[in-house]
Amino acid sequence: MSDILIGKGEYPVSLLAKYGNRHGLVAGATGTGKSVSLMVLAEGFSRMGVPVFMADVKGDIAGLAIAGTMNEKIQTRVADIGITDYVNEASPVAFWDLYGKKGHPVRTTVSEFGPDLFARVLELNETQAGVLDIAFKLADDDGLLLLDLEDLRAVLNHVSESKTEVSTKYGLVSPASVAAIQRALLRLEQQGGEHFFGEPALQLSDIMQRHASGRGMINLLTADQLILQPRLYSSFLLWLLSELFETLPEVGDLEQPKLVFFFDEAHLLFGDIQPALLQRVEQVVRLVRSKGVGVYFCSQNPDDIPDNVLRQLGNRIQHALRAYTPRDQKAVRTAAETFVPNPKIDVAKVISELAVGEALVSTLQDKGIPMPVERAIICPPRCRMGAITDAERKAVLAQSLLGAKYDQEINRESAREKLSARAQEAASSDRSTDKTDKPEKAAKNEPGFLQEILFGNGRRQGVIEQEAKYQARKFMRGILGGLMGKKR
Repeated sequence: MSDILIGKGEYPVSLLAKYGNRHGLVAGATGTGKSVSLMVLAEGFSRMGVPVFMADVKGDIAGLAIAGTMNEKIQTRVADIGITDYVNEASPVAFWDLYGKKGHPVRTTVSEFGPDLFARVLELNETQAGVLDIAFKLADDDGLLLLDLEDLRAVLNHVSESKTEVSTKYGLVSPASVAAIQRALLRLEQQGGEHFFGEPALQLSDIMQRHASGRGMINLLTADQLILQPRLYSSFLLWLLSELFETLPEVGDLEQPKLVFFFDEAHLLFGDIQPALLQRVEQVVRLVRSKGVGVYFCSQNPDDIPDNVLRQLGNRIQHALRAYTPRDQKAVRTAAETFVPNPKIDVAKVISELAVGEALVSTLQDKGIPMPVERAIICPPRCRMGAITDAERKAVLAQSLLGAKYDQEINRESAREKLSARAQEAASSDRSTDKTDKPEKAAKNEPGFLQEILFGNGRRQGVIEQEAKYQARKFMRGILGGLMGKKR
């Protein structure tokens, strides 16, 4: 299979496997069929043997794991599009969940997540972010593993307790900044963030596997609860994308991608992103293509995506937009301008007229040239279009080989344990010193001690002896002074 049939307008519209790594955009208002388009793309890549990673925000994408049911509406659409090999079937799916409730737990270590993304998640100001940088640097220099949030807390406490020494070596550390970071960590923990940081950490190879059937695994991140913490959600996906970029080797343009990454609700990433972080995202999106990874953003409006990122998205599926407000009208114009014109279609007008299950589609064709935009009816997915039951989810999880690796948390020696051991060692040393000093203190309470103070012993002078010598020296200076005065 060398392409993915997306739909049909005047002509069939397909996404070529060769250009699957040139990124894409799926946009449209709520209820216009974006989820169906995502399912069609995920199924298509999976049938090619390409693994997929995507978030299931509403719970309806999970239907990929269950075969669909044929009905008259689907039969009609299949016939209209001319799909000859359509059959209801399930795709190989692996469920993941940061909270470990509806899928295998997804974890990473504090060190791998890094101070920059932590500063974003914790909503730190510049000064507080600087202190966090110092904490990470100190941990690296001292060989302290930062695995979970308790490790980070321990290092921050160490920074605060040793602020004079730390400030001299790394830069000024304010106890108020440390306290602010600690409070932010507490909020993150209350939001469930403690489940995300720890071991075993997610290995990228486990989301880039093929099923025994030869199909690519579709990795679904259960995000119905995670989406309620938008900063954690967007930061996690950004971390994962960055890890792919930093870990995978350069492979150039392949016949098909090594992995396709879907970033749903993309506006949560770009809504309040800092310029430095935005620059990082732009760099990753631009360069990860050569690592064999295709990135597909999904959002309601194309203008949710910054221009420098949007212009890198060669494959477009645009569902209906409702132009009720001036902002909506601007979004329609923006979307229309991003397509290669088709003389037969008034894009700005059609976007507002598209029915559910219809979309404006433009993909890269031969030599990477985008095709003129086409109004198309979207293919029906072969899976269930809707949520699955808890029993069905458990059945899928029971068949997964990843549970033995990730379901049980590991807690090995790290920063918290090492710093605690150091504190105990220091306390033991202090107690030993106290015991050594006790005999001397006891001796001071003996009757002979006062006598030594007054009259001295063989090693040192007593107070009386010292005073007598002082008075004698004073008397002699007086006599000598008188004699010298007479001579003058």
